Amino acid sequence: MSEDPQMPEKPMPENPMPENPDKSRSPQEPQEPQSSPGSQSPEPGEKAELPEGSRSPDAAEAVDAPVAPGGAEPSGRRRLAAAVWPPRVTRAQLIVALLLFVLGLGLAIQVSSTSENSALRGARQEDLVRILDELDDRTQRLEDEKARLEKQRTELESSSDQAEEARKQTQEKERQLGILAGTVAAEGPGITLTVGDPTGAVESDMLLDAIQELRAAGAEAIQVNGVRVVADSYFTGSGDDMRIDGTKVAAPYVFKVIGKPEDLEPALNIPGGVVQTLEKEQATATVERSAKIVVDALRPAKRPDYAQSSSQ
Repeated sequence: MSEDPQMPEKPMPENPMPENPDKSRSPQEPQEPQSSPGSQSPEPGEKAELPEGSRSPDAAEAVDAPVAPGGAEPSGRRRLAAAVWPPRVTRAQLIVALLLFVLGLGLAIQVSSTSENSALRGARQEDLVRILDELDDRTQRLEDEKARLEKQRTELESSSDQAEEARKQTQEKERQLGILAGTVAAEGPGITLTVGDPTGAVESDMLLDAIQELRAAGAEAIQVNGVRVVADSYFTGSGDDMRIDGTKVAAPYVFKVIGKPEDLEPALNIPGGVVQTLEKEQATATVERSAKIVVDALRPAKRPDYAQSSSQ
């Protein structure tokens, strides 16, 4: 066979490479890491340094972090402090915190206003029972007054002589108002309250509290040591200088009260009431019921200086 003159011959490589370079080495020879020129291998115990351009932010923080003595990792406390401080707060967290603060403030204001507006929250059971009884009594008195007024209206409408009937009712109304104003004597069932003061410890506000309790229980006429007590009466002084409306009175103080005895006596003897308060001051207080109490002390009728009737 003749050679083809158009096919060039392939030149043979001058230094042929072995098929497997790793096999040409002896297994006993360890491979040495190649290092770039100018780089130095770290000494034992030293930390390898990376080129400045190849460091990541996390790696930079890890390199800058303090290392415990002996080359140990940072303690858990330091890692926790580094994670917490400085705080990283997002906008959503700020909004949630603000909403929680506003909600808590609103609840606190609501609880505070509710506690302040409830006047009976700290009242004792005995006081609540007494207040309820007084409300029932007032309701009953108002119902009686309503029935009486309706009866008067019916009598006026059905009476043949309306002028005479109106005159009678006017006189009756004047008598009732005179009793309340202290210008007319009165009598009826009631109680007698006697307050002894051997040590002179009774003060004017204690007697005034007794008057208020009696009025709340339905007292219609009150007299203390010959002085008629009305709506504008006042108490001053204490001990040997006790005065009612400027008139000096001395112990024992005798209250003559016209009203329903079944309501007046319990109002004075309730726990923490007038009788117990006086006994704590080493005073004595006795209550006696009576089917007939006479209140005959009178007050002069006074014409008001400025107030005038608004009825035409």
